Amino acid sequence: MLKLFFVFIGGGMGSLFRYLISQLPILEKSLFPIKTLCINMIGCFLIGLLLAFIEKRIITNDELRLLLITGFCGGFTTFSTFANESKLLISSGHWLISISYIILSILLGISFVFAGKQMAGHIL
Repeated sequence: MLKLFFVFIGGGMGSLFRYLISQLPILEKSLFPIKTLCINMIGCFLIGLLLAFIEKRIITNDELRLLLITGFCGGFTTFSTFANESKLLISSGHWLISISYIILSILLGISFVFAGKQMAGHIL
């Protein structure tokens, strides 16, 4: 039951941070969903860092791992928003923007996980 509490708290914190970032007045008029892309890339980078900390045994506590990775990163990043924004772009005839968004999200996301792990490797 305690593990569920840590996931719940981390998820709430991640969702709150995602909401706050989405409210920043950045590129409000752009069709390209830059805020969601940035939020997801930050989350991917953070997961890479945290995974490196776990591999190097800096994070050994299971509850902390659940709080940070499953909870915070899971609540912070948003696949459903990414999918909905892609669908909306396609439905409104913005195919090129949608395809660019999908490809960038996938390729950059994987790259940011690797980058996070690499950076942690240099720090540790």
